[in-house]
Amino acid sequence: MFSGTNPTNQPSLNQPAPSKIAAAEEVFYMRPSKGWANLNLFELWRYRELIYFLTWRDLKVRYKQTILGALWAVLQPVLTMVVFTIFFGRLAKVPSDNIPYPIFSYTALLPWGLFTKAIGDAGRSLVSNRAMITKIYFPRLAIPLASVLSGVVDFAIAFSVLLVMIFYYNNLPGGEYQVALTARIWTLPLFLLLALVTALGAGLWLSALNVNYRDINHILPFITQFWLFITPIVYPTSMVPERWQLIYALNPMAGVVEGFRWALLNSNAAPSYMLGVSAAIALALLVSGLFYFRRMERTFADTV
Repeated sequence: MFSGTNPTNQPSLNQPAPSKIAAAEEVFYMRPSKGWANLNLFELWRYRELIYFLTWRDLKVRYKQTILGALWAVLQPVLTMVVFTIFFGRLAKVPSDNIPYPIFSYTALLPWGLFTKAIGDAGRSLVSNRAMITKIYFPRLAIPLASVLSGVVDFAIAFSVLLVMIFYYNNLPGGEYQVALTARIWTLPLFLLLALVTALGAGLWLSALNVNYRDINHILPFITQFWLFITPIVYPTSMVPERWQLIYALNPMAGVVEGFRWALLNSNAAPSYMLGVSAAIALALLVSGLFYFRRMERTFADTV
């Protein structure tokens, strides 16, 4: 027999169960965006753990089953510095603004190595992670962002070598070469941030383009090689004619490299307006890359 009253431990027929209410509150609807999509950068914060694990995965894959492990982060800039010192410093006699050429070139190779690795990994990141993109939802920006952030670890390892080099030259007999670290070093994180902004902006453009045009993967080495020669790595900015200085500053990495030398090596040539122009170009590259990436994001799963 059933009474007209409803037991307290049973939900009413006209009232959904508490578990169903909680489940309904967690439901959200996903619809394809139209036109220029909202950046919705706050979503990246919600998926911050995913970005962390993607960064950690890239580091593990990079050094897993390798002979030298993390030493690869040191060998590449050190060997490049040796080649540049022999051919450009000794044979070609390229000036180095009264700074020992090995330190002069190695200081520039630090942000440059971070930049080239970041745009290379970010440019291929979407195609490399096609399995994730076609199966589950997450903000696609997390993939190229993690590829850029993973290069900071290599930068930190290679940076320790520069400190050893500075200590060595400061303790040479006679004190012919002295590289004094000053309070300018505290501005170094700003130049590092500028390098990351430039790398992320370029990486967003290249990664989105690489989904539709696979020959971008073959163009990447040429882009980095060409960019190397228009960046003051093997030569100082003072060699560039004054009338071309403003155009030269349109390369954001020029301001980054000069900023690194100014902050670390106490260089007399302050970045001044070159830094402002480079920062503006880097910011424009990042913002335009974000909007283009978001516009093309809705087609990634179907195209990749």
